[in-house]
Order: sequence, then C-alpha cells, then structure tokens
Amino acid sequence: MTLFTTAGIFSKQDGEAVAATLHKLYEFLSAQGLKILLNTQAADLLKGTALSDELLAQHIDLAIVVGGDGTLLTAGRLLADFQVPIVGINLGRVGFLVDVLPAQMQEQLTAILQGDYLEDERCLLKACAWRGEEKLGQNIALNDVVLHARNEVRMIEFTTYIDGFFVNTQRADGLVISTPTGSTAYALSSGGPILHTSLDASILVPISPHTLTSRPIVIPNQSSIEIEMGSDRPVEALLSFDGHHDIPLVSGDRIKINASPKKMRLLHPRHYDYYHILRSKLHWGTQL
Repeated sequence: MTLFTTAGIFSKQDGEAVAATLHKLYEFLSAQGLKILLNTQAADLLKGTALSDELLAQHIDLAIVVGGDGTLLTAGRLLADFQVPIVGINLGRVGFLVDVLPAQMQEQLTAILQGDYLEDERCLLKACAWRGEEKLGQNIALNDVVLHARNEVRMIEFTTYIDGFFVNTQRADGLVISTPTGSTAYALSSGGPILHTSLDASILVPISPHTLTSRPIVIPNQSSIEIEMGSDRPVEALLSFDGHHDIPLVSGDRIKINASPKKMRLLHPRHYDYYHILRSKLHWGTQL
C-alpha cells in the first residue's frame, strides 16, 4: 500500500539518460498501482498522452521531477499553489533540490511511497512591478527575484525600503532578493551567506555595488520590501524570477516584494542530510 494514488511526472526535455530513467520510473510506478499523469516533456519521451501543467497539478497527489534543479524550480512554482509534494530525481549538473539518484530510485521511492520520508517546506517570494498606477506584471520565485541592468554592462541606481523604512540608495549591477533555497545560487556567487532552508527569511545581496561598505542583509519573511528605480538619469533594467519571466523596468518604476503565503513541499529520503549536500556540491574540504 502507498500513501499516494496519482503521480505526476515532470521531466527535462531531452537526453538518453532522461528517457531511460523515465521508462524505469513509469514501469516502477505502474507496478506500485499508481495512476500516472505526464507533463509535455515526459509524454514526448515516453510516447504517452500529455496534460497541461495546470491540469496536471489539479489531479495529482505526488509530483516526481526527473532532471535538475531548474526542472524542479519550474515544477515547484506551479505546484506550491496546489500544495502537491515533490520528489526530485537527479539528472542535472548540481542537484541541491533533486536528491534521489537514478541508481537508488526504486529503493528510495518505495520508502517514500510508504510514508518513510522527510518533508521540508520551502519559502517562495512574490514580486510585483508598478509604473505609477499601472501594474507591469507579477510572478513568484523559489530561488530569487533579481533586479539587473538590461542589455548592456552598466550600473543601475535604486532605493530600497523595508517595511516602509528607508534602507539605502545604491549604484550597482543589480540586487538579488533570495529565499533560503536560493542562498546557494546567484546570491552565493554574489557574496551572500548560506541560509538553512528551514529559516523563514530572505536575503538582499547587492551585485557588484559601487562601494566598499555595501553588505548583504537578512530580513524576516514577515517584512515587505519596496525598491524604487532611480529617476536622476535614464535607466533600463529587468526584474527576473528564477532567471525567467523578465519584466522590463525604466526610471521611476517600483517593485514590491513579499513572501508568498504558500510554500513548496519537498520530500527527501529518510537519510537526507543538508550539510552533506553542501559539502558535496560546494566541495568543502577539497584539497587543491
């Protein structure tokens, strides 16, 4: 007996390893008696029938992602609203989020299907951009919301407020607003700290700031962030969500960022060790 009845498979678009893993996964889940639904990419590789992502999310009680962290980020943004738990099978390059190895897939999925797993909830950020009273767009991010210069190498100027309080005005290549999940991504490469994924907090990390005193700041997710683009000189920028869904910005535009009320549910094998993930992925202790 399993705790789940209907599994949705999300996958990367191509690759022999992906196709081989999908076939093994499909056969395994079928043998467990689960109903299986496929997203477009998985259906193409399995020669099956695809459902739209939104329809898939409404009819499953477990999502299995075959691919890398990017594939899981896409599924995670979709499934958070539906509170569908996700298991990631690692066929990517890094694998901070997808931690089931293909060689151990059947053994670890058997345990997870029977309820032997660790569950962890991940924060998401919701950002909205405004031009006066006009709403330019909004989206959610599991890793980070990033403000950055558009189409050329140049600094942009912006002012940051937290809970209505003025923080600073700075010139930089941009700003990363990151969740704890995203603290090991762009925020880390920009000099930010690593936050444990259980923390209910966000990090603001400037990208190449034009000052020696600008430092990352960690704030509680109950806080509201507002960023105003500088108006002293023309500026063109983009607001990105996990590296996608860009919103073009110009001088005077405003951004409002809050934690999303919904969280992504991520399931891990029982032996999951976050610090082991950090050691292995970031090569801590490796001798040169």
